[in-house]
Amino acid sequence: MYKQQVIRRIVLCCLLGLLYPFSLLAQSPEVAAHTDTNSIRIGEQIKLHLTATLSAAQFKDAGFKILFPVLPDSLDHFEVVSRATPDTVSQQDLKVIRQTYTLTSFDSGHWEIPPVKFEVITGNGVTDSLVTAPVGIDVTTVAVDTTKAFKPIKAIQTVPWNIWDYWLYIVIGAAAALLIVGLIWYFRRRPKKVPVVHTPTVTPYEVAQQALKMLKEEKLWQQGNIKQYYTRLTDILRVYFEHQFGIAALEQTSEELLQHIKPVTKLNQQRDKLRSILAIADLAKFAKLQPTADEHEDCMVKAEEILEWTRPKEEPVSTPEEVAGKKA
Repeated sequence: MYKQQVIRRIVLCCLLGLLYPFSLLAQSPEVAAHTDTNSIRIGEQIKLHLTATLSAAQFKDAGFKILFPVLPDSLDHFEVVSRATPDTVSQQDLKVIRQTYTLTSFDSGHWEIPPVKFEVITGNGVTDSLVTAPVGIDVTTVAVDTTKAFKPIKAIQTVPWNIWDYWLYIVIGAAAALLIVGLIWYFRRRPKKVPVVHTPTVTPYEVAQQALKMLKEEKLWQQGNIKQYYTRLTDILRVYFEHQFGIAALEQTSEELLQHIKPVTKLNQQRDKLRSILAIADLAKFAKLQPTADEHEDCMVKAEEILEWTRPKEEPVSTPEEVAGKKA
């Protein structure tokens, strides 16, 4: 009795094992390919629908995936015009995933859209393939009745002119003309801006005089900074010449500067003093000459004399009474 129960259990297990693959097969999704028509003329478009039908359990299973095929841009006798993204439709307990391709053909004849393959991935990582059946399409040409006579080519017909056909261009042109006229009127009528002349409150002479005063107070040569002392001294004079007389003194050598001051009468009258300052300064800066204390003081005195000699004359300021007397 015990042996019979054991044998029955073994047979039952074997039957379940045999039926298990069939249960898996019954759960496999269904794939299909169909078109909205099976006959088109050359150049017309056709819709190819790829569908995959899944059970609700398969659709909700995160490990179960079905991969739609990716059609190339060109098939045998067919061209892919566009691709739509897959969408899902519910049908009772089933989920239908659908993707639509738009195709066209320029070859007449009976052609077949080849089978396409879907990839199925189960939760255990098992990969399987499902293939659709081919779809036949008839591509026909435009029917021509050869029994009728050829008709002559029609002459070019002139379309009558209508102003309302060009209303948009007329409006744009009128708006542009009004805008141009308005801009011209505005620029002619607007008040002209008078340039504001800013009178400098500090003259180049005053700047140079103040700079020499500060140089004397710093006592650079007394502290052994001979090169810095003469660099500052000559730069003060060069900046003064540039701002007061318009001479590019900062960009010139000593000899070039002495040549360019000749047209300036006041400055040329101090030529010997300037030459003496520049000569001692060049030797101190470039030849490392150590002038005496008297030479340091003499250079400062000559620089102050050059400033005083070339100082611009100050115009007298007229009082209101003097202006009224001149007018009378």
